[in-house]
Amino acid sequence: MQVTSTNLSTPTTITWNGKTEQTGIYKTPSPTPIYLGKTDVRHDAVMDRKYHGGEFKACYLFSENQYEYWKNLYPNLDWNWGMFGENLTVNGLYENQIYVGDIYKVGEALVQITQPREPCYKLGLKFGSQRVLKQFINHGFPGTYIRVLEEGLVKAGDRFKLIERPKASLTTAELFMLLFSKEKKQEHLKIALNQQALPKAKRQELLRFLS
Repeated sequence: MQVTSTNLSTPTTITWNGKTEQTGIYKTPSPTPIYLGKTDVRHDAVMDRKYHGGEFKACYLFSENQYEYWKNLYPNLDWNWGMFGENLTVNGLYENQIYVGDIYKVGEALVQITQPREPCYKLGLKFGSQRVLKQFINHGFPGTYIRVLEEGLVKAGDRFKLIERPKASLTTAELFMLLFSKEKKQEHLKIALNQQALPKAKRQELLRFLS
């Protein structure tokens, strides 16, 4: 995996259901390296810290390899890296090949794979249609959030080096399917519940589905 683009945002005002608010989903490529901090990316806009930022969502990664699929679905959008609100656009990121709990060295930072992105209405606003949420879920390539174990600068061209992989875990794709499937695989639930790279709140959310 290699960083294609580093992306940052400034606060953007949106209106949803008659309510005006600000979001940081409108990211654009940064010409300079970005600094991955323990709870967010330095100089990036994180407006809703209930659902964004924090230890287990310090930075969001999305795969460059998925862009062509979405460009074909939404050809009239103004396409650029950062379109999905990701801080790092990554070439070679395949959700069925990375595992929750994986630890990577990238640039100066040491990071850990935590959880896939669960889309919300803000992605729909950016794409001009709330249909994109169901399309995003059905497509099954959500990108991933990371925890920053060691802070540092990351730039375009930096490669991810796998440092450690947990003995028992789920791929990001498997966890994403587990989150959204009606019939949840019990063996996958048991693995997820024992994965410390997942925040406690997410594990408690999954616990209620365990038979």
